[in-house]
Amino acid sequence: METRKNVWRFLPLIPASGEIQMAIDAWLLQQCQAGKHPPTLRFYTWQPAAISLGYHQKRFPETWRELTENGTLDLVRRPTGGRAVLHEGDLTYAVILSGMTGKRIAVYEKICEFLITGWKRLGIPLFYGQQGRGYREIANCFQTATGADLVSSTGEKLIGSAQLRRGETVLQHGSMQLNPNPELFQKVFNQSPTSPQLNLSHGEIMATLKAAAEDCFHIKLITQPLMGREWEAIKALTFENHSQN
Repeated sequence: METRKNVWRFLPLIPASGEIQMAIDAWLLQQCQAGKHPPTLRFYTWQPAAISLGYHQKRFPETWRELTENGTLDLVRRPTGGRAVLHEGDLTYAVILSGMTGKRIAVYEKICEFLITGWKRLGIPLFYGQQGRGYREIANCFQTATGADLVSSTGEKLIGSAQLRRGETVLQHGSMQLNPNPELFQKVFNQSPTSPQLNLSHGEIMATLKAAAEDCFHIKLITQPLMGREWEAIKALTFENHSQN
């Protein structure tokens, strides 16, 4: 894999459990920070459906454990911050890159540029949220929109993002709520979803956002699936996380 600054890796869509998805993102961050891997863009879905908790999110309803115990959902902790996200009917993006300096919100805005550009090409203009620090008391990520999140012109939150920085290396991933299941959303958060129902295919969204990323970051994306030795390293990281819990 080339590591020239203007060449990024693009991972084809990966459907997998939340545990595996988080291990992939964590591994990519480690490899990028060590200079062993180029910047990467990827998209993925969660199978089975899952609730992901922010790294520092300590409190959540006991009913969520019951949903995991009866097989309805997985419960996974992200390496990034933020509040809980229900991953069902969504598409997740992840960007991993080095050489990012400056304040956290400035880095968000730099990375989110390709999301705003891509969704505008899909006919949906997006804007940054305005919520302040009070969001920490809210369990549901999509109940509020901070300056790191993107909302529609009518204020509906479409994309919730979270970030982890290791020096100048950044992992930013986020959930794009496309077709949330109202019944499951009600069961988890005791409220109806506020994000719009979008009649767009994953393929159309990914192709548009991929092109937007190339334009906004002035890069070339080279498609390359994860190889066998890479999967082995990711599975080892998953096992290591299990051993620590």
